[in-house]
Amino acid sequence: MSLGDNIESVRKRIAAACVKSGRNPDGITLLAVTKNQPAAVVAEAVSLGLQIFGENRVQEAKLKIPASPNRAHWHFIGHLQSNKARDAVALFEAIESVDSLELAAELERQADKRGKTIQILAEVNVVGEASKFGWNPTKLANEIVALGSFRHLELHGMMTVAPYARNPETVRPVFKRLRELRDRCSELLGAPLPTLSMGMSGDFEVAIEEGSTLVRIGTGLFGARPKPVALCEESSP
Repeated sequence: MSLGDNIESVRKRIAAACVKSGRNPDGITLLAVTKNQPAAVVAEAVSLGLQIFGENRVQEAKLKIPASPNRAHWHFIGHLQSNKARDAVALFEAIESVDSLELAAELERQADKRGKTIQILAEVNVVGEASKFGWNPTKLANEIVALGSFRHLELHGMMTVAPYARNPETVRPVFKRLRELRDRCSELLGAPLPTLSMGMSGDFEVAIEEGSTLVRIGTGLFGARPKPVALCEESSP
């Protein structure tokens, strides 16, 4: 199938999940995950109507984003080390993987230097997987007011990566727990947290049924991911 066919298929599946859960498809943002995809593929996706793209690695994004159409909007969705915060703030409109107050403080410093406000999501490790990053739910609830206090960071909501499961119904409780945590934290913060970034190619329909407002789709759009291009990491100062 072509990229255009895949986009149409994913949008139809989003619409069907919205019908099932009584939601409006216009309330769901489709983010295209372009890890290992070249800028030419991003350009094709933009020409077919996609607008928001996600990258996992700062070094890859430094090469790809300048070579991609200006109409593309970029979110960082991978684990972000503090020493990459400067580049992330320069490259991205939103960072979905803020997983500590320490990282948030560094992003605040870098955004302040650039005179820029950046959207953030709090990444939550809902079930405490050792292989994943993210806030413990209880700790996030205790720190949500502090996270929402940074002047140059706009806290829009939360993100999670559910455990891999052959049957997406298995991870439905993960999405439900994130929605409930978001609601609790919104009350503690005294402000809305409208964005729930949850659901990927294998489970996004269940995520939508549980309240996702943003789904991150890679292989469902682009097919099998190409092998990564070797990138030279910058030496530490």
